[in-house]
Amino acid sequence: DLELALVGSGDGANNLWINGQMAAVLLRRLLSSAFEEVYPALPPDVQIAIKSELLLIIQMETQSGMRKKICDIVAELARNLIDEDGNNQWPEGLKFLFDSVSSQNMGLREAALHIFWNFPGIFGNQQQHYLEVIKRMLVQCMQDQDHPTGCKGIFRAKYSLVEIADTVPKYLRPHLEPTLQLSLKLCADTSLSNMQRQLALEVIVTLSETAAAMLRRHTSIVAQAIPQMLAMMVDLEEDEDWANADELEDDDFDSNAVAGESALDRMACGLGGKLVLPMIKEHIMQMLQNPDWKYRHAGLMALSAIGEGCHQQMEGILNEIVNFVLLFLQDPHPRVRYAACNAIGQMATDFAPGFQKKFHEKVIAALLQTMEDQGNQRVQAHAAAALINFTEDCPKSLLIPYLDNLVKHLHSTMVIKLQELIQKGTKLVLEQVVTSIASVADTAEEKFVPYYDLFMPSLKHIVENAVQKELRLLRGKTIECISLIGLAVGKEKFMQDASDVMQLLLKTQTDFSDLEDDDPQISYMISAWARMCKILGKEFQQYLPVVMGPLMKTASIKPEVALLDTQDMENMSDDDGWEFVNLGDQQSFGIKTAGLEEKATACQMLVCYAKELKEGFVEYTEQVVKLMVPLLKFYFHDDILSMNLNIVRGPEYLTQMWHFMCDALIKAIGTEPDSDVLSEIMHSFAKCIEVMGDGCLNNEHFEELGGILKGKLEEHFKNQELRQVKRQDEDYDEQVEESLQDEDDSDVYILTKVSDILHSIFSSYREKVLPWFEQLLPLIVNLICPHRPWPDRQWGLCIFDDIVEHCSPSSFKYAEYFLRPMLQSVCDNSPEVRQAAAYGVGVMAQFGGDSYRPFCTEALPLLVRVIQSPDAKTKENVNATENCISAVGKIMKFKPDCVNVEEVLPHWLSWLPLHEDKEEAVHTFNYLCDLIESNNTVVLGPNNSNLPRIFGIIADGEIHEAIKHEDPCTKRLANVVRQVQVNVNLFRGITLMCFQNQLNC
Repeated sequence: DLELALVGSGDGANNLWINGQMAAVLLRRLLSSAFEEVYPALPPDVQIAIKSELLLIIQMETQSGMRKKICDIVAELARNLIDEDGNNQWPEGLKFLFDSVSSQNMGLREAALHIFWNFPGIFGNQQQHYLEVIKRMLVQCMQDQDHPTGCKGIFRAKYSLVEIADTVPKYLRPHLEPTLQLSLKLCADTSLSNMQRQLALEVIVTLSETAAAMLRRHTSIVAQAIPQMLAMMVDLEEDEDWANADELEDDDFDSNAVAGESALDRMACGLGGKLVLPMIKEHIMQMLQNPDWKYRHAGLMALSAIGEGCHQQMEGILNEIVNFVLLFLQDPHPRVRYAACNAIGQMATDFAPGFQKKFHEKVIAALLQTMEDQGNQRVQAHAAAALINFTEDCPKSLLIPYLDNLVKHLHSTMVIKLQELIQKGTKLVLEQVVTSIASVADTAEEKFVPYYDLFMPSLKHIVENAVQKELRLLRGKTIECISLIGLAVGKEKFMQDASDVMQLLLKTQTDFSDLEDDDPQISYMISAWARMCKILGKEFQQYLPVVMGPLMKTASIKPEVALLDTQDMENMSDDDGWEFVNLGDQQSFGIKTAGLEEKATACQMLVCYAKELKEGFVEYTEQVVKLMVPLLKFYFHDDILSMNLNIVRGPEYLTQMWHFMCDALIKAIGTEPDSDVLSEIMHSFAKCIEVMGDGCLNNEHFEELGGILKGKLEEHFKNQELRQVKRQDEDYDEQVEESLQDEDDSDVYILTKVSDILHSIFSSYREKVLPWFEQLLPLIVNLICPHRPWPDRQWGLCIFDDIVEHCSPSSFKYAEYFLRPMLQSVCDNSPEVRQAAAYGVGVMAQFGGDSYRPFCTEALPLLVRVIQSPDAKTKENVNATENCISAVGKIMKFKPDCVNVEEVLPHWLSWLPLHEDKEEAVHTFNYLCDLIESNNTVVLGPNNSNLPRIFGIIADGEIHEAIKHEDPCTKRLANVVRQVQVNVNLFRGITLMCFQNQLNC
């Protein structure tokens, strides 16, 4: 079959060209899908003949399209002939590639590039050795650029170079300087197409993300690249209709201006502000002083772009920047004023809430003035958008003094724009003003009540009358605004309009099935219903039959997916709305993301209904859980995962629902690639076990979970080793260390979730789960070794704390592994480790049994040393110290024969109260009540002389809300106070002494 396909594909006769094309496509698919079944079964001489014939056809084929298809086959065959060690088992193919690059034949040079572009890994483990060949391809492309196929070659070679920069950037190290210089030269060549110049720039930008430390060593390249990006951002067209265009077009991502801004943003984030800001600052200042509006516009947009990456460095000069940017809100050109609004809005987000605290007076006044620019509605709208950014992160107390002025401007603008909507049909500014009103109300909360009646009639009018298709977005935003105002002012004020609003929403909901899938009203409606649920509470339950159908439909959206190879992906890359996950072997999983935001919002709203309505939501529980659980495997929108996890929590769900969820949760813990989502899954799983209790996991569950947790711990140690290797790399620098610390923090967070799961299992299953745990024991012991980082030791000790607390007395069989490290850790340099060790000593005393007695005695002086250290009550140490105080109390209460209680009690009383660690505060106050109720003379003192001190401790605990009012301990403390109050003279004396002590303080 293979040989027949080759005959068909190699026939150059015109009348058989279609057959040849078909044969080539079939052959490539055969190699792609069934290589292992077909190719190895062929005799060696046939395999050699196939390889030789393919290379011969490329050299003989005159049709460019057909030659490319044969190149596709060669690339696919080469991909399958790379062995597990990375050796290319087709040396003749490499020689052909090498010879073709230097050939005088343009077709062969293009063929070599096409093969390399389809399979950049063709050099296998010799890729670094062949970098000179790759470089020669690029140089040859430059020389061929006047030839149309040569231009395609440039594009493909650069695409391959971007892929190398993205996946294996270290391969470029030996030839990094010439590669970067070549990319710069191509980027600056205005005779090339925009796409080709942008692709050349992409090589540098990608390296700034994947090999930032390596690129930071080439500061001259970065210094040359930044002006190239800024030059691209100046590439703007004059547009007379821009200022009053009523429809906002999506950003043209093919334009140089957008590409340059995106590149600058990514490079600033990748390389860091320490390098980028000094290089770009002077360029921006010069651009802002340029008489050409395009340069001023680009300078302001550049400031917006670098804010995130240069955050730390810009904070020190933010006052200078803001004052300068505000001047451009008065610029004569509307697009510059627009860019100034953009910069203000972006800084309000990037530097919140400090930005709002420092510049509220200047910024609010300037934006409100800019919103009066009636002749340029694009500027007006963007000023309103910047105001939204500002108010979203503005502390309520800062916004209140400006409410009157904000409301005055927003209302007058809304009235004018409503008239313009009626007369001219323009809506752009009105859309943004409505959202601004919503944002101000959301921040002001109950302080917005006096302004409610000013806005609500007009907003209801818009929802009722803006029914045309072109007003869908306005109507959706107005629905959002009404619901946010209702939530802000509260049920009592909103109830006067609640019935009308609900009828408007119900009418829209009735027409829901008639809405197009991309109708923006859908997501606004879904969110609005959830807010109405929060406002109305239990009264909202009557509307569930109406809202749940469309909500479940949206949450059930099944996006279009596809499994693609590199060439197929290229053909689809221009189709907006697709995202890809690289699966390796030149294959990617693609998904059309249209509708995913709505899907995520719908999942979030289901969570809201479940939380707000509780038992009122019970009849929908089963269908919601069956919808949500499969989404645990959903990779493309974090919020879909994170939101649905909240649904699966709670005691109100039946056992069969747990059985339905359990398998999926465990599998998701093992497969979820995103650490943020993984931590949510692990947290939810732990909570579910706590709710369901003993018996919720069967043997298969335990077996699978044990393997997964073991894998997570092994991965934790491996990642730490890899980070140590990176610290020895020649490109290691301060910014790399920051990145490694971020990675470490992420790893540690997953470790905390492993601890959470083990805690829930130990607390539910107690001693009988210990045989299962022993497969993890060596790894947990490794965590508490003295050489491990402090977070490892902290969480390792926490796991052993749980074993002592929930699995004693059997826990003592592991004492040889953890007791000595735990005692040594009581005085550790890390307060987090001290806290975990002190808590462990406390649970030893409380739950450990007789075997732990000698160790409680040994621990006491160590605990006292920590408590009496001069900095024991500083912010970073107080939690560890309070755990030590609590542990001393537990030893006295549960192991009194291990300590001289009468000697220690006065010291212990002097260390009280506790109010930072609420859990330990409860233990301590309960023990204090025990002592008082038993009339302990040491605690009460001669003639009750310690009672003022005790009352002071109780009062301090109340002030700091150390104990929840519903806790039984609160009742015990109240009884102590009442018993003293019965003796009027004693109580009066105590009050007087307390007052005197306060004066002395």
